[in-house]
Amino acid sequence: MSTTAFWYASRATGIVALLLLTAVLVLGILVNRQGRRPGRPRFAVTDIHRNLSLLAVTFIALHVLTAVLDSYVHIPLLSAVIPFASGYERLWLGLGAISLDLMIAMIVTSLLRGRLNRVLWRAIHLLAYLCWPVAFAHSIGSSRDLQQGWLLDMAVGCALIVAAAVVWRLAHAARQVPRAGRVAAVFAQHTASTSRSARRTVTR
Repeated sequence: MSTTAFWYASRATGIVALLLLTAVLVLGILVNRQGRRPGRPRFAVTDIHRNLSLLAVTFIALHVLTAVLDSYVHIPLLSAVIPFASGYERLWLGLGAISLDLMIAMIVTSLLRGRLNRVLWRAIHLLAYLCWPVAFAHSIGSSRDLQQGWLLDMAVGCALIVAAAVVWRLAHAARQVPRAGRVAAVFAQHTASTSRSARRTVTR
């Protein structure tokens, strides 16, 4: 494969990876703590999220491989996982390495979930939410294609979708009854129901 082909392949797989990471993040934001969306079975949401994540990882691996094979610039393979190790576009490629490291940590801890402390597992997965903004900054900074034209519009659209999902999740969380207040709410509802039943009995 020619250098030009690797160049195009690297950019194409990077753009697809950004779209897939956006879909993974948005789905992760929209699901509730039980791992499901209202009206959707848990296994369906879990399967979609896992498959999208695996597809994103595949395209990220292809993106890294084709970038390393592109001989137009020298990008060491280790710079894909060691931040700021590349002499070319050190900052932007360093951000890409950080994003990849976060994703690897998320995948490894998911595979070892049964052997890890739940608090540690959750902390790592919450940290993994940084993967998208770091990858987004890497994409915009390292690719002139995403800095103009319809690809810029696509990148802005991804950012707006993520922002909308975050706003929706925060609004949804604000509407939820705090856990401490749920017992009181259930008790009050039960008391009201009992009172209505008693009044009907007296009336009869």
